[in-house]
Amino acid sequence: MSVKTRREILALAAAGACALAAPDRLAYAAYGERPESFSADEVIGSGHQFFGSVSRALAQGIESATQRWGKPNAYVLGQEAGGAFVGGLRYGEGTMYTRNAGQRAIYWQGPSLGFDAGADGDRTMMLVYNLPAVEAIYRRFGGLDGSAYLVGGFGFTALTADDVVVVPIRSGVGARLGLNLGYLKFTPQSTWNPF
Repeated sequence: MSVKTRREILALAAAGACALAAPDRLAYAAYGERPESFSADEVIGSGHQFFGSVSRALAQGIESATQRWGKPNAYVLGQEAGGAFVGGLRYGEGTMYTRNAGQRAIYWQGPSLGFDAGADGDRTMMLVYNLPAVEAIYRRFGGLDGSAYLVGGFGFTALTADDVVVVPIRSGVGARLGLNLGYLKFTPQSTWNPF
């Protein structure tokens, strides 16, 4: 392979990666207005009903996220399952709630890579911050995730794409230990393709 050909391939790959990662801010305006924010008390109340007995840890996690990113303007309640041995996959489904744009079914899936092994099943609440329009959720959100489950566990992390932050809060069962880098891709329909 010649040097020129390698440069062309790398340039095409870089352009493709930038095109996938770049926000289409103008397209968001066509989907309507920005969702209104929820107060921390409203989100904690929904979390208590959804998670049940893990309420103190949930309240602390939500308060910490609210101090850092402000009030969420959407949240997701659902369930997911994941597994890994160095490389991993995660699949989930739920409902996204907004104050002024209603609710809708949402699905997520994604790969991960890292020092990670095991499997887990979780009830998941995701807080969504700075969502410019409801349709803006349908893309990839990347970040670093850690898991330490032995029979059961609780934790949260943050995933980002541009200015939008998604904070998954998970409570579940399984046996999993590790640290990985990956992303979640949100879609309006269920799919097995994590990429």
